[in-house]
Amino acid sequence: MSVAKNIKPNTQKEPPKKNLLENNTIKGILKSRWFPGIIQLPVLAIFALIVFELMAGPGSAHDNFGTAGTWVLWWPLIPIIFVLLGRFWCAICPFATVSDWIQKIVGNNRPVPKFLKKYGIWLIDAFFILITWADHTFGVVESPRGSGVLLLIITTGVIVSGAFFERRTWCRYLCFLGGLSGNYARSGSLELRATPEKCAKCKTQSCYKGNEKTPGCPMFEFPRTMESMASCNLCANCIKTCPNDSIQLTTQVPSKGLWSIRKPKFEESFLAIIIMGIVFVQNITMLEVWQEMLTKLENFVGTTNYFVTFTITFIIAMAIPVLALFASSYFAKTSNKKSTIQNFAIFGYALIPLDLAGHIAHNLFHLLAEGKSVIYTFVALFGVDTHGASAAILSNSTIQLLQFGLIALGTFGSIYTAYRISKHNFDAEGKTISSFMPFAVLCLILGVINIYLFVLPMAMRM
Repeated sequence: MSVAKNIKPNTQKEPPKKNLLENNTIKGILKSRWFPGIIQLPVLAIFALIVFELMAGPGSAHDNFGTAGTWVLWWPLIPIIFVLLGRFWCAICPFATVSDWIQKIVGNNRPVPKFLKKYGIWLIDAFFILITWADHTFGVVESPRGSGVLLLIITTGVIVSGAFFERRTWCRYLCFLGGLSGNYARSGSLELRATPEKCAKCKTQSCYKGNEKTPGCPMFEFPRTMESMASCNLCANCIKTCPNDSIQLTTQVPSKGLWSIRKPKFEESFLAIIIMGIVFVQNITMLEVWQEMLTKLENFVGTTNYFVTFTITFIIAMAIPVLALFASSYFAKTSNKKSTIQNFAIFGYALIPLDLAGHIAHNLFHLLAEGKSVIYTFVALFGVDTHGASAAILSNSTIQLLQFGLIALGTFGSIYTAYRISKHNFDAEGKTISSFMPFAVLCLILGVINIYLFVLPMAMRM
């Protein structure tokens, strides 16, 4: 649902950026026929090993390499990759690789259904919420078999999508991780754009259509009209196929891609605030006091059924940030005369830096407090016994300081992003500060809540 009506484009010219493709080494790597395949194959091999271990390895998460590789290493590193390299993970993701192979073997290459184009982001929102709920209700992360089944279910969806539909339909319109990465990539440090003057003279459009050597954009993006990095996975197909060297790859200040979105969408902002709720859920259920909180909730509702008690907790944790964003949007409309829904869509993107910080900070605990478990469980595959050895890389107090720093940085990033969004949209009417203030207060409150949750002791995953 786009709410772009009356949003004024930013016409202020910026100084030219340094094109990284002017570096022959970078350009040579990206234009090589081996890229990104040379990275895809090892990643796919590791993925296959992880799935095998999850399904056939030790039944205890503490001893299973698949669990350690997925939830202690990969999941914490993913948001960091999004900040530094945008959606590059999506270019080498094993699911994407499987989809490409299936298309080449049995693909029908049917057009994407109109339903998916229109409602795909809502399906992504729903899948993300459902998977998070199912994880905590059925203990997916703590169960190697549960994690393995989840990956196999996703793989099945990828295979079906690749067999029937063109390009990477799954990645663009159905993948819950793709939705997460799309939001995070908007605030990333890399920006890929085409040069309008060169594209205006182009007759081939090979960046989108491809040529005899390289396929077109797998993510259905046309570099000339692409306004954000939300869907670009830096596969470099457009760089390889462009006959005019029109494509530029530049760096930018993190979160800058959020400041001047021309067509803000309610569903994308809804995903941003839902991610904040999911971060709350992940933090609350990993706290050492969670069992005590759960007991009090059980006494209050009169049941010990975890399905019921967690679902109540989940709904509350999801609803609080959503309602808070609606409240901020309502207060802002008294100043800028946009509707509550329009303000929700416009300013929801400002929450993404804090989402990122909360996601990274939460998983930083598992990465740094349990990181060595990845090595221990891997060497155990070869019969090396490391039981009793500490899995910690850093002390809990050091990790906590890093978490506080990340949340502070994310809170500042979200507040500044809200200011820049307000300036972009309401500066001409002199409503920048009055439109910005409700969201600045919201970001500050959410930041304080995150800090408080990280003050409390957290339980181990492995």
